[in-house]
This record gives sequence, structure tokens and C-alpha cells, in this order.
Amino acid sequence: MSIMKEKLQRFLHTVQNWWEKGILQRTSRITYDVVWNIILFVIVIGVIGGIFAGGIGLGYFASLVYEEPLRSEASMEEDIYNYSETSSIYFADEIYLGDVRSDLYREEVGLDNISSVLTDAVVATEDEYFSEHNGVVPKAILRATAQEFLNTSVQTGGSTLTQQLIKNQVLTDEVSFDRKAKEILLAMRLENYFTKDEIMEAYLNIIPYGRNSSGRNIAGIQTASKGIFGVEASELTLPQAAYLAGLPQSPSGYTPFTSAGELKSEEELQPGINRMKTVLDRMHDMEFITDEELEEAVNYDIASDFTDPVPSSRDQYPYVTYEVEKRTTDIIQEMLMEEDGVTEEDLEEDDDLRAEYIERTEKELRDGGYQIHTTINKDIYDAMQETAQDYSDYGYARTFTATNSEGEEYEVTQEIQTGAIMVENNSGKIISFIGGRGFDEEHQVNFATDTRRSIGSTIKPLLDYAPALEEGIIQPGTPIADYPRSFADGSFSPGNYGGGNYGLVSARTALANSYNIPAAAIYMEMIDDDPAETYLEKMGVTSLTESDHSIPSLSIGAMDYGISVEENVNAFSTFGNNGKFADAYMIDKITNAEGDVIYEHETDPVEVFSPQASYLTIDMMRDVIDNGTGGYVNSQLQNTNVDWAGKTGTSQDYHDAWFVASNPNITFGTWIGYETPASINHPYHLSYSERNMKLWAEVINASAQVDPALVTPETTFERPDGVVEESYCAVSGMQPSDLCEDIGLVKTDLFDSRYTPSEEDNSLTRGSRRVLESDDDGNSFTRDNGIMFNPDWLNEEGYDDMDDFSMLYPRTESDKWLRIGIPANMSSNSDDDNDDDEDD
Repeated sequence: MSIMKEKLQRFLHTVQNWWEKGILQRTSRITYDVVWNIILFVIVIGVIGGIFAGGIGLGYFASLVYEEPLRSEASMEEDIYNYSETSSIYFADEIYLGDVRSDLYREEVGLDNISSVLTDAVVATEDEYFSEHNGVVPKAILRATAQEFLNTSVQTGGSTLTQQLIKNQVLTDEVSFDRKAKEILLAMRLENYFTKDEIMEAYLNIIPYGRNSSGRNIAGIQTASKGIFGVEASELTLPQAAYLAGLPQSPSGYTPFTSAGELKSEEELQPGINRMKTVLDRMHDMEFITDEELEEAVNYDIASDFTDPVPSSRDQYPYVTYEVEKRTTDIIQEMLMEEDGVTEEDLEEDDDLRAEYIERTEKELRDGGYQIHTTINKDIYDAMQETAQDYSDYGYARTFTATNSEGEEYEVTQEIQTGAIMVENNSGKIISFIGGRGFDEEHQVNFATDTRRSIGSTIKPLLDYAPALEEGIIQPGTPIADYPRSFADGSFSPGNYGGGNYGLVSARTALANSYNIPAAAIYMEMIDDDPAETYLEKMGVTSLTESDHSIPSLSIGAMDYGISVEENVNAFSTFGNNGKFADAYMIDKITNAEGDVIYEHETDPVEVFSPQASYLTIDMMRDVIDNGTGGYVNSQLQNTNVDWAGKTGTSQDYHDAWFVASNPNITFGTWIGYETPASINHPYHLSYSERNMKLWAEVINASAQVDPALVTPETTFERPDGVVEESYCAVSGMQPSDLCEDIGLVKTDLFDSRYTPSEEDNSLTRGSRRVLESDDDGNSFTRDNGIMFNPDWLNEEGYDDMDDFSMLYPRTESDKWLRIGIPANMSSNSDDDNDDDEDD
């Protein structure tokens, strides 16, 4: 111990010696100078190297962005806000139906309608310096760059929200230094133009969030909030906000729903829940939430908040969705063409141009963010669909062998289908419709609007009787002889449904019972003036061919392609609108994403018939329901006090059955038939016509439960001025003569005052006659003097060529008609009845 102490003392003495002689000071100064010079050298070299490296970096950066244009504020604003937004469909009265089919669903929302908890979660997760930076965070970029070069497995990322917005809306997802450099430049430029709130709002509206509970791809916080939790973005809780804020890192991995809209398994949900907890930790680190809030949110069962699967509009309302999309597409394409000064003729001449507009229109509809408002009454529509699905008396399915395009045979089974539509008379609004008994995704046939079928005898009021009333050719009481005869030089020989003939009957009776020969006779008096063009096409019928305009058989419903249920019912609504045709429509208005109305339907009624001719047709069609072919419908209606006027129809070979009727508010029509035309007249406890009328009545009953004021009004059709009640002789339709009165054939009916009978009846006279003793045997005649058909009148009417004058006698009031004899000098031979089956 003493030796150690002695050595220490010697060392201290030596140091003191050196200090006193100045040796220690000189040595320290040299060392200091050397070290300091070395440090200065390193600093200078570092600065020079840094400047050199910075110059190289700036030069390289400049080379990367050299070709990037200097974007204006307006240009950047257009790019940033140019994100697709899903178009939506609404029932009448602003009732949301669903979204237009799209690859990506997005609904825009303003920042003031987004929970502040959500924005805090996004900042904590994606950009902690959001409120401070000018678009980029240098140290974050350097860190990300180093991680890229070092290929580290965990990368924290270097993009701000502003950069992510630029990447998504202006640039591409390409991974390159070139794109990254442009992203940095544009992010800093964007910060000069946009406020932080504007950047945050745009970001939250464009970012993808996986799938919603319908299995659809979604983007934007509002769509995600509603699609995942069933709440508005403004109502998000802390756990919900944290969950959504974590989704964009891996939308497909963290989303809670599958592509089928089903909730993932507990194991598959865990990554998203773990991500939520990470977001909550970061929010806590940034002091957005307290310890208590953190603990409560971390332990919250977020899976209990996931919304139940919601069927898409395509699944729930396929007929409406597809029909609305089709009609809206037509409207948007027409608008685009009008903006560009392009006509339909231009498209017909250029297939590429047509393809271009189809593509543009499709994209505009899917991504334009339109609000499409329809005329469809949701409650009535729902009631109609339920009734059509539950109806049990369509008839039997049919199985047959078909051949495909390759010549291979296969077996097909088809149910009897239906199509129906309800139109408001004065506006043309399509209140509701039935597109079929079940929507086929692959087939996509709407039997109310797409298919064209022969409309049978429902054409008679439209083409025969109402035009003839308008032209003054007939009045309701006008007698028309129903006996076997041919028209158009013998090329057209119609027969009545069920066979048989009915003699001299009034136009009213002929329509009520749907006799074919009187209808053909009326039409042939007008055919040269083309009433199909003058009247039928004026009522919205678009499917007639050139030959349809000239064939006599159009008078009873025969045509090349047929007419859709919509066009047939719409044409009938003309009678319910006092003779004015209001074109049917389903799209009421369309607004854009900003809420501006870009399209609104305007009803512009076209006068087709005078109020007098229209009312007389209505009054005649009342008889169809009261005592004619539509009488069965009364037994099925719950409210029989409604003023209905309608017409039945059957096409050739019983392929189609129709019933269309109007009341003062609406017109409603139903059709039934096989998709591949075949007879529906098979053995069943109801006839094919009764099956259709029963369906019509049940749908009306159900609809009336929803809106009786609209569907079953208490008002009646109002008789207009110019319709008067007059007496006439049932034989000729002229003013009654004494002879007509003697035999009791004076009738009273309604007339258009312009066409009341002005001359006295000349159809009867007295003289030598042959009298039919009974209407059972056309050969039983006796001879005497008395009242008989006037030979001159028979010649004027063209009846003198008849083989059997007994065919003039109606089947009703035979005791009166048999008092009229046949001139003795005119022969008569009985013929067999014509038993041809035609339309009813």
C-alpha cells in the first residue's frame, strides 16, 4: 500500500514539473489544433458533398418531373373532384329504391356531415402531421426511401393524405421514382390551392373501404358507414370510426363481408379488429382519446355493430331496376348527343360512333352520381308483385322440345307468364307494373314493356269503333249486319269467336260481345285513309309494320309483331283522358350529384279523339263489363261501384288473353300467355279469359287497398257537351218511322250531336212478303201481306246479294224482328253457320 502511494506522489510531482516548464501547455495546443483542423476538414467535405449530393438529387428530381405540366388551380380542382359517384333510383314521393348497378359504389358526403372522431382516427393512422405539413413530410419520405433501399420487411410509409389524394385522383398506382416525384410536386402544389378541410373531405370521399353488407365494392366514408355499420358518417362511434380508419390499409383483407354479402368467420374478422386496436393506440398516443376511452373501445365487440346483409335493388326490385336503367340510358344518351350536335342519323351511318355513345352513356349512368326519380308507387308495386306471385289460376305449365343454334334438341318447360301495367290517364305516369312471374337474370325479359304480342280484340275500340265514331261513320246504336261475308275482294273472311252469326246488331252490342265481322266491316270503310297511322300510332303504338297498315285483319288484332302491354294500355288511357293521349313515362326527373335538375318529364297531351267520340267509346265499353265478354270481372271485384270501361281480347289460336279497362283516374291492363306462343285454352276450371280477368281483378283489389282514391275513385266519367240521347230505329239507325214503332224496334241511345239521325227510317215497307215462322228453322216461311224489309233499302245496304235473308234477324227480341218479312220476290236459301274461331 505504501509503495502505491509513493508512485502516485512521484507521478503528480512530474506533472507539476511539466506544467511549470510549459511542456504540457505546448502539447495540448498542438493536439487541439490537429483535432480541430480534422473536424473542420470533415465539415467542409461534408458540406461540399451534401451540396453536391443535393444538387444531384435536385437535378434528378427535376428530371423526373420535367414533363409534368404546371397545373392550374382549376385543373387540379377538376381532377381531385373527378371521382365516380353511384347513381341512385327512387320510387315516387322520394322513397329510396336502391343504386344503379355499378362496379364500385360511392356516395359523396360533406366534411360537416362526417364524425370528428373519424377524422381524428384517420389523422392518427395515416398522417399525424396533417395539420402542419405543406403536402409532404421530408423525414417520412427519407424513412420510406431508406426502407425501400434496405428492403425492410416492415415499412411505415411516407405518403401524406395529400399525396394519397394525388395518387388516387391525378396519377396512377404505378410504383416508380418518377411517379413518386410527381406526387410530391403535385401534393405541395395542391396544398397551395386547397384548405386542409377540403383535402380531408376529398380524401374521405375517394378512399376504398372493401365491401358492404350486399357484397358490393364500396368507396367513400359515407358509403362505408352505411354499408358496414348501417349508420350515417356523422353518427360513427369511436370503435366504428377506428375500424373504418384502419380499412384502407387493406380493404379486401380487413372488410368484414364477403363478395356474397355474408359476414366473415370470427377468425377472418380478427385482422380487421386487430387493425382497429392499432388505430385506437395511435389515437391515444396523439392524445385524441383518453385512457378510459381507449380501454372501453379496445374491449368493445365491434362485430355486434356490423349491419345485417341488405339485398341490392337488383335483387329486391329487379324489374324496376333494369327498366329504370334502360330508360335513363336513353335519356342520358339523347342529352349527350344533343350537347355534341349528333343526331340519330349520324349514329345510323357510323357504327363506331354509336358504340362510342353507348360506352359514354353507360359510364355516365354508372358513375355520374345521378338521382333518378321514378313514377312508380312503391306500395302499389309491392302489392302487385305479391298478388302476381300468389295468384294460383294462371293455368298449366307447358313442356315442349326446342332446338338450339347448333341444331341440338332439348326439353323446355314454360309457365304461363303475365305482364301488366297501370297508367295514370291525364299524365301518362306509370304507377306500377308486373314484369312477369319471376325475374330471370340471364333472360331479363319484362313482359310488361319488352315483349310484343298480338293484342286480339282489344284493338277494336282503338282502331275500329273510336275512329269510326270520330269520323261519323257509326254511332253506338248504328245497326251492323253480322253475317258470313268476305272483304278485300274475298281475301279476308273473318268469323266470330265460337262460330255463329248474330244478324242486325247495334255497334254497342257488337263491341260488348266482341263480334269480329262488324268490327271488320267498320274498319273496311276507313282502311283507305289508314286509321292505323291517323289514330293508333298517334296513341303511342310504335311497332306496326308497313304491311300492318294495309291488311284488313288488323281490325281484329292480327299483325306482324304485335304490341307491348305498355303501349296497348297507354293507348287505352286516351279514352280515360277525354280523348287526349298522354305518353306513358317512368322517369319523372333526374338530378346530378350537385342536386341540379338535368331532366324533367313534361306531359304534352295530344288530342286523338274529340271528347264526344271518346266518351261514346267509354260508354260502349261499359257494356263490355256490364253484360259483355268482360262480365266475369264484376264477380271478382271487391268494389263494384267503380266506373270501369274495358275490353277483352284473345289472339289467334288462343295464344294470348288480354283485359284492359279504364276508370276516370287510371287505366290498367293484364296479359297472360306462354313466352313461346302456344294455346292457353286448355281444360281448367276457369276459361283462359276468366283466368286473366280474375288476375286483373285481384291486382286491382290489392292496389285499391293501398290507394283507393287513385285506383277506385268514386267519380264517374263525365258526359261532355255535344253528347245527346236520341231515339232511332234498330233496323236502320235512322229516325223512327211509324212502321218501326209498330213492330216495337224503336231504341234510344247516345249520339254525337253532330251525327244524330236526320232522316226517317226507310228500311221497312208494306207489301207481299214471306214471313219466317220461327228463328229455329230458316226454311219455315209463310206468305202474306204486311211489314217487310224495303227492297230498295236492302239494295242500298248491299244485302240483296245475301243467300239467306234470315241471317239478318238477331238472336234477341225475336218476337219483334220476326214480324218483319222478306219481300216475296227476293229468294232466300239457308246456309250453314260459319264456325271459324277468331278473336273474342
